[in-house]
Amino acid sequence: MAQKTQNFENHAKFVPAFHFIAAPIFLINVGWSIYRVVHAFSAESVIALLVAIALFVLAFAVRIFALTVQDRVIRLEMRLRLQQLLPADLQSRIPEFEVGQLVALRFASDAELPELARKVLQDKLTDRKVIKKMVRDWQADFLRA
Repeated sequence: MAQKTQNFENHAKFVPAFHFIAAPIFLINVGWSIYRVVHAFSAESVIALLVAIALFVLAFAVRIFALTVQDRVIRLEMRLRLQQLLPADLQSRIPEFEVGQLVALRFASDAELPELARKVLQDKLTDRKVIKKMVRDWQADFLRA
């Protein structure tokens, strides 16, 4: 199956099993548990509410954990890529890049990355959306969490 062309407008990833199934079910469970506490108060209903809240928080925490690991991998990948592509005057500045900047820069082609990296550092750009919108030759990333 061929993957469609990726760009700024469509690069955000939704995981249907999480975003459209698990998260809504956990949210419904919290709502139902609140209803039961209000209308049929008991120790059991309070414990059920606490468990429902814990499951809802856990679901989002697991998602955040995966995204954090992904960002760490992107940071490593981008530092290696920058070492290969940046001119000598920017090599020593690689540690100055923040994770968010590197995550946004990953979509830039090898040809435009040095110029874009210089601009990000010079202008102290930190907004991922702003940096991504500056990418002219978008390199798709379909392996995201």
